[in-house]
Order: sequence, then C-alpha cells, then structure tokens
Amino acid sequence: MLLSMTGFGESRHVDDRLSVQVEVRTVNNRHLKLNAKISDPFSSLEPDFERLIRETIRRGTVQMSLRVERPRREDDYRLNTTALKSYWHQIRTTLGDDWTLGVAGILALPGVVDARKVSDEDPREEWPLLSRLVSEALTKLQASRAEEGKAMACELLTLGASLSERLTQIEARGPTVVSSYMARLQERVQSLVAGQGVTIEPKDLIREIAILSERADIAEEVVRLRAHFRQFVEVIGEPESAGRKLEFVVQEMGRETNTIGSKANDVEISRSVVELKGTLEKIRELIQNVE
Repeated sequence: MLLSMTGFGESRHVDDRLSVQVEVRTVNNRHLKLNAKISDPFSSLEPDFERLIRETIRRGTVQMSLRVERPRREDDYRLNTTALKSYWHQIRTTLGDDWTLGVAGILALPGVVDARKVSDEDPREEWPLLSRLVSEALTKLQASRAEEGKAMACELLTLGASLSERLTQIEARGPTVVSSYMARLQERVQSLVAGQGVTIEPKDLIREIAILSERADIAEEVVRLRAHFRQFVEVIGEPESAGRKLEFVVQEMGRETNTIGSKANDVEISRSVVELKGTLEKIRELIQNVE
C-alpha cells in the first residue's frame, strides 16, 4: 500500500483546565525532518513528540503545531501582602494622609499581585493528554496519506501498463531490425557498384550484417526491462509503502531504456524509446511523493 508524503491531520481537546489544538502536516522530503511550533512550556517535550512521530512516519518534512491555552482561575492570583504592606507604609510615611492613589493604583504597583504563569507548570504532567492528541492527529494524517496513496498507485499502474505496451511494440520490432538493415545495405551497395565493374561477395555482406546484428541485439535489455516492470508492479502492491525501492527500480528501468535506445539502429524503436522515457519521467515525478 503506497502512502503519499503529503497529508494533514488534527485533533482538539477542551475542558475546564486546558484548550489544546494539534495540527500535523507533511510534505515530501528524502529524509524525515520535523519542524515544530509548540506553546510554552511544552516545547521541552519536542524530543518526545519526535520519537512519537518517527514511530508513524519514515520520510517527509513534518510540520507540527501544538497550541495550549489554559483559562485563568481564581487561584492563579495572590496578593503579596508583604509588598502591599511595604508600599502602604512608605506611602503613609512619605505623603501622610494627603494621597489619592486608590485601590487600583495600589494593585498596579510592581509585586503587589503574584500571577501564576503557564511556564511555571511542569509540562510532564500533561504528557498523557498531549501524546494522545498527537497520536490522534497522526492517525488522521495517515488516513489522508493512504487515500492519496491509493490514487497514486492507480496512476502508477496505468503508466506502467502504457510502458509495458510500448515495450511489447519494441520487442516485436526487434527481430525486423536486422532484416531491414540487410535490405538497405544490399540496396546501397548495389547502387554504389553499379557500372563500376566491381562485385561484392555475399560473405562480406553477411559478415557486416552479423556485426550489426550483434551490436543491435536488444533482446537481453528487453527481458531485463520486462523483469523490472514486474518488480515495479509488485512493489506497488506490497503491504508497506516503499518509495525508495520504487526509485531504485525506476532507475534501473531508465538504464535499460537508454541502452535499448543506443543499440537499436531503427527509427521506430527510437520513437518508442522516446515514449518510454516520457512515461518513466512521469513515474519519477509521482514516486518523489511516495513514502
């Protein structure tokens, strides 16, 4: 089953303590790379999140966003009575009763109100919740990648069928190359020696044709290319996505195609090779997004 390297998954959680939103996006990359944006103080958990992601994703750039908000509660605020008394004493000593600062002014003085910060909390306490939400987002991500992977597999098989059909045409054309060359050679030689009083021994023509036949024999390359195509179909149907293996197989298919093009001294085969290369290029573009 092929998996696309492009996908999206999210999860949310809201209760009276926390509001959490997790988003995970992936794009193609030859290796696994994590870019994370995590609310404080939970950024210290990034290595743990990366381990969790590596259990699910093998290749691609992963962009994870984790936003955590906590509603303010009554016990988040405390009056610092020591600071309050100190301010009160200094104000009375300095200004006596002639001052109009008011309660709001006093509370605004530095240190009078101690506000609990989210960064003061231990992020490990929320790990069970956060890891569950990240896992849920990854599950949805994998579902979207699998869905796109099915569409990619269908397109790859369609392109592969086109490649196989073109290869069949090349295979059928191969044996006619030598006979066609022989006819052209005989015609050319006869036109050159006509009226010159020169004769060409048949054995000389046969030797020349034999040399061409050996150089232009593409049977072995066709057999190997056919074998690579069968492997290509098998890899697409494997239980696990194998983008790297597909890259290697297509690379070998390209090598055999180039050899056929360089050996076959035939216009029709050359045209078919051009079509093969075009199909292989489309396949390469697709598998660049396969995990």
